[in-house]
Amino acid sequence: MSPCLRCGASSCREGPNKGRDLSIMKKISEFIWPIIGLCAVIGSGYLLYRELAGISVAEIKGSFAAIPLPHFVLAALSTLVAYAALAWYDRIALLHLGVRHISWVFVSLCSFTTYALSHNIGASVFSGAVVRYRAYTAKGLSAPQVAVLVALCSFTFGLGTMLLGGFVLVALPDTLTRLSGYLPPVLTNPATARILGAALLGVVLLYVIGSLLHLKPLTIRKFKLEYPRPRIMVRQIIAAPLELLGAAGIIYFALPEAGNPGFLVVLAVFLASFSAALVSNAPGGLGVFELVFVVAMPDIDRPSIIAALLVFRLFYFWLPFLISVVVVLLYERNRLASALRHQPPGAPPPEPPLTVPGLDAHEIERRMEKKPV
Repeated sequence: MSPCLRCGASSCREGPNKGRDLSIMKKISEFIWPIIGLCAVIGSGYLLYRELAGISVAEIKGSFAAIPLPHFVLAALSTLVAYAALAWYDRIALLHLGVRHISWVFVSLCSFTTYALSHNIGASVFSGAVVRYRAYTAKGLSAPQVAVLVALCSFTFGLGTMLLGGFVLVALPDTLTRLSGYLPPVLTNPATARILGAALLGVVLLYVIGSLLHLKPLTIRKFKLEYPRPRIMVRQIIAAPLELLGAAGIIYFALPEAGNPGFLVVLAVFLASFSAALVSNAPGGLGVFELVFVVAMPDIDRPSIIAALLVFRLFYFWLPFLISVVVVLLYERNRLASALRHQPPGAPPPEPPLTVPGLDAHEIERRMEKKPV
């Protein structure tokens, strides 16, 4: 038995007790976060109902039908830009790991499936790290490598959010005044917004400098940030904002010209709505995203805003989700067929794909904890 790091005694029980406490806290958090997400959906749904009181379904249908066909095409192209950027996130992470043997097609399908499922389902057994684990371990990556890939993709997304968020807050510091009454006055103050924007841009700048100068890893408690090579960093800076620009473009092209405040304002409101949806932990940001967007766009008639948001949900959430389900089923069918072809005669049949350890989120987590990255 190893000695306790605090008291030095080999019989100290603080280690096991601490591990047990962390396990209990983890189980509690797994129970609480879904409740928080459900409460966010119910609360935002009620507030959204109040905001849209008096609007009929026929008005929303009319606004949806009034969107010109070329704008639908542009919204679809914006969707392709967003998902192509997400695939680039995975490619950049693989380059950081020194992995070059996986084709662009496989990376794109894996990334598309991962994000399409996680956007709709959230922290599910089918989303995020689990889907990537199933796909990339089949290509020879280890669990720690998949963990690094997931972390770097998440960090790249955060980098893009900070970069664009800082830019719009500095360029349009009065954007958050559109949410007066829903945010504390200190946050809707233009001076505070400009300071916050400058701070976000400063964080991105420090990251760039750290990569260029090959600084030592930044350690904050258990979090350790190792600066990537400059070539990786440059790719991150280019790819990070593209996904958000493409996603915001879907709504921008679906909005009517009358009262449209311009792409920069739509981008700022989109970032605020998307951030609120992420913080709420609501599945797909349902209700929260729509509420913030409707409140922050007072110059456009409400049926047109709802129609534009439906286009966004259709292109960015629902259609990719349906395609990704087909991709997952075909992938698992092919893996099962391959296993059946290569098993020796008389051997018992392999387990169904949905029951293998690769789809057990807790098992993956235990493996990653045993092999620290």
